[in-house]
Amino acid sequence: MAVTARWRSADGGGLEHLVIEETSSGQTVDAVVVGDTEGAAFAAHWRLVVDAGWRARRLDVEVIGLDRRLAVLADGEGSWTNADGVPLPELTGAIDVDISASPFTNTLPIRRLALPVGGVAEIVVAYVSFPDLALFPHPQRYTNLGEKRWLFESLDADFKREITVDEDGLVVSYPGLFERVL
Repeated sequence: MAVTARWRSADGGGLEHLVIEETSSGQTVDAVVVGDTEGAAFAAHWRLVVDAGWRARRLDVEVIGLDRRLAVLADGEGSWTNADGVPLPELTGAIDVDISASPFTNTLPIRRLALPVGGVAEIVVAYVSFPDLALFPHPQRYTNLGEKRWLFESLDADFKREITVDEDGLVVSYPGLFERVL
């Protein structure tokens, strides 16, 4: 059974439509996102394959009309390569991806870590910025506040937000950035 979700950006200039399909080995997530970053409008399609433990295994992104593409593969244990098999040692240790234009990628560590209320975890993610598709490691902290509430903190910037999620770990509200509309 597929799960469909849609978010709008808090400024009203962006929208994402996403479908999660369960597979025999995990999930495949397909999304289309339109938005603005620093005044530059963009549209993109991305596909993420995760295993049964919610660990990222493959990410493909294409920015429409700009001939920008990104394809990376992960072993689920913290090693990454590009689509040609060239190692990406800068991402060593990252299990999750974080796509700047999507609140969905918060679901990955929330589901994977399954922290008890009050539990805290510091992780490194493979961060993808939009629309340039720059890829780099990004340290983060997740704290389970209970009642479907999580505190997200960037550990290399002065940024934190309390986010709310549904029973599947999908973001419902990400103050100042995204609101779920479907």
